[in-house]
Amino acid sequence: MKFPYGTADFHKIIVEGYYYADRTDRIRVLEKAGDQLLFLRPRRFGKTAWLTTLENYYDLARADEFDALFGALAIGREPTARRNRYFVLRWDFSMVDASGNLAEIRQALHNHINAQVADFGVRYADRLGGDLQAHPSDGLVAFRAAVSSARAQGHDLYLLIDEYDNFANELMHRSRADYDALVSGEGLLKTVFKAVKSLASGAGIDRVFITGVSPVVLADISSGYNVSKDISLDARFVDLCGFSEAEVAAVLDQLTVEQGRDRNWSARMLATMRTWYNGYRFGYEPGPGLYNPTLALYFFDALATTGQPPREMLDSNLAMDRNRIDFVARQPHGAELIGAALDPEHPPVIASLAHRFGVEDMRRAPKDAPFLGSLLYFLGALTLKDQTAFGELVLGIPNLVIRKLYVERIHDQLFPEYPERESLREAAKVLYTQGDLSPLIEVLETHHLRVFDNRDYRWSNELTVKTVFLVALFADIFYVMDSETAIDRGYADLSLIVREEMRRFALLDHLLEFKYLSLQEIGQSGQDVRTQSREELASLPQVAASLEAAETQLAHYRQGLEQTYGVRLRLHTHAVVALGFERLVWRSTPDRPSPDGD
Repeated sequence: MKFPYGTADFHKIIVEGYYYADRTDRIRVLEKAGDQLLFLRPRRFGKTAWLTTLENYYDLARADEFDALFGALAIGREPTARRNRYFVLRWDFSMVDASGNLAEIRQALHNHINAQVADFGVRYADRLGGDLQAHPSDGLVAFRAAVSSARAQGHDLYLLIDEYDNFANELMHRSRADYDALVSGEGLLKTVFKAVKSLASGAGIDRVFITGVSPVVLADISSGYNVSKDISLDARFVDLCGFSEAEVAAVLDQLTVEQGRDRNWSARMLATMRTWYNGYRFGYEPGPGLYNPTLALYFFDALATTGQPPREMLDSNLAMDRNRIDFVARQPHGAELIGAALDPEHPPVIASLAHRFGVEDMRRAPKDAPFLGSLLYFLGALTLKDQTAFGELVLGIPNLVIRKLYVERIHDQLFPEYPERESLREAAKVLYTQGDLSPLIEVLETHHLRVFDNRDYRWSNELTVKTVFLVALFADIFYVMDSETAIDRGYADLSLIVREEMRRFALLDHLLEFKYLSLQEIGQSGQDVRTQSREELASLPQVAASLEAAETQLAHYRQGLEQTYGVRLRLHTHAVVALGFERLVWRSTPDRPSPDGD
């Protein structure tokens, strides 16, 4: 099998025999859905591959290649009347450089439109009957000329706009003033979409299909383009981009045959991919999760070329998505939302997804407004997990690779300095390989635990402590690491299970259970607990009872994990009790406890 990792060109994928997940049956449904459509999905979720599918299907210059390109696909067996009917013009706004000043950004947008019109003129030179002239200072003049030239030849134009909000989003994060000047009032981006709206009103553009990440920019453009139909949450298109688990399993089964593996290998690879990449749901109804296609192809490509999963489970091309989480965290009540996302007991709940909201809506939103939650949903940083009895939407982090982005953000806040990071790294290494929690406890107590204050966090106290450990220990290269791990009808607080391909190293599996006792509950002051030894604290009745309760839970979870992993498991369990934010008391049980219980 050949996998088009890094390739989004439908023509190349089909001609060169790469793997392609067929969604072409939706073309017929799309034609009936509307003339000007908006489709939103997170970054690197297959939008461009779909856009180039439409480009090749409708391009009149590709008519002779129709059978070669589409003959084996669903739409090829029953094409629509509009196939190969249009001149096709495609814009890709991710190509517009947003790094300069406002004048430079405006010129970059004109340059892109001019370049695409020039390419349009070359591709259709034998059909247009004349050259198309660029207008360096005004790309819209060239754009209108291209539409007029196409219509003069008896064909309307199909306009495809990829990543419509890309450069505007970059500008939003960097300069609010420049963003407003580009988008609001008579800003250039708004003017561009007004031109599209005008030409699509019987003046030469018959169809428009737009992709992007969120509706924010389109909402800020407002009346400049208020004619598109948003199909992002339409039940007919929820899986238009992304891979289903059945598709992922079929690929793994074929790789199993090609590489001469046993079927257990395929099942293990599927379990790994499910944990890291599955879980995206688009639309209001909970259903089977979707896999991020770029990450799935990244994983498949590694299996096909090396026989092993990738060492880094997060493709570096998606790492910049953390910037979006940072942006949300800086908005009013954004930090609370980020905290809630990491709290499985009190996850974010919104009445409904907001479809049209701009920057001002987010900045001025009341605490319970759905704008920020909706934005994280569109970014792929949250997804639909469930619905309450009142029909409210329960949001959650889709998978482990996205959880890593949240963890990295908090890690940078908690451990900003190199010496702190280095001491933490060394302490974590001792736990990973020796099962000794004491160096980590010393580092956290000395430098980090006391910075927490409930006034600053929505999280419960126990969850706050658990989050500190999650952030301090997160090591996705070596571990499948999760909080609230489901084990035999229960939920362990924090698990570090060694990735199968990493079991050749000297790494131990770990399971941690946390309890929290306020200083008031144990009748101690901060000074009291700071001056007592850990043995003295462990002997306090409330502390001893909490340790025992945690150990009982861990013993039950151990049985479930041993049934799942068998002799491969080298499990150390750790019961940890936090005394306020002052001290930590713990008790560890190794893989093979000695008869005396040490």
